[in-house]
Amino acid sequence: MRMQGKIGLVTAAASGMGRAGALLFAREGASVGVVDRDAAGVAAVVEQIRAAGGKAHGVVADLATDAGAREAVSATVAAFGGLDFAWNHLGHPGPARVEGLSQSDFDLAVDLNLRSVIITTEMAIPAMRARGGGAFVFTGSTASLVGSPYSPVYSAMKHAVVGFAKALALRLAPENIRANVVCPGPIDTPMLPVFGNRPDQPGRGEDMSEAKLAERRKVVPLLRFGQPEEVAAAALFLLSDDASFITGVALPVDGGITAK
Repeated sequence: MRMQGKIGLVTAAASGMGRAGALLFAREGASVGVVDRDAAGVAAVVEQIRAAGGKAHGVVADLATDAGAREAVSATVAAFGGLDFAWNHLGHPGPARVEGLSQSDFDLAVDLNLRSVIITTEMAIPAMRARGGGAFVFTGSTASLVGSPYSPVYSAMKHAVVGFAKALALRLAPENIRANVVCPGPIDTPMLPVFGNRPDQPGRGEDMSEAKLAERRKVVPLLRFGQPEEVAAAALFLLSDDASFITGVALPVDGGITAK
């Protein structure tokens, strides 16, 4: 098992890609901190891991706050005695518009997509250092690599995540701590309709009917949406020792969208 004996955490782990990652890492032998503000979702994931013989600890925290972001790390370290890896998966689509952008909408997008990432990383570095090294994976997006006309603020934040990871990769390399980014394209999760149904999105805001979903699939060179487990598998690779010579990389998991 590729994560045997390792301790890690996954943020936004109650559903979608984060949930898939927590389950996969536990199956691969890791002790996993399952972090989300959704208490029922956290409990369900923890129970599923334990029922399969894995080790998990639930952390209910609001990562929009600095206290919640710090709790995600400190509670995991307290539960298992250390930290070897973190998948900082939290993301928020934010406002579609730039004109008329409210301060509160902007602040929430920054807090969830960037500030929480930096605060949890701040807490995790000493814990990894104490274990002689470790690995971060951050969730970016295809909007980390190319511009998104429908989500400019989100795209800005996710570009920043890639820049942060690359800087960390250089800064922490002497301490055997790696940092990489996984960049999903359209993935079949509860978040997918949110991007298409925002009323302030120019030319969008339509119901995500099966016909509309079919149109979206045609944009993907592989002609389908990705599955959460496919993104989790990429994160597992980047966090595992199989990727021990890989740091500072932003890996698209997008069915070929950014190859265009």
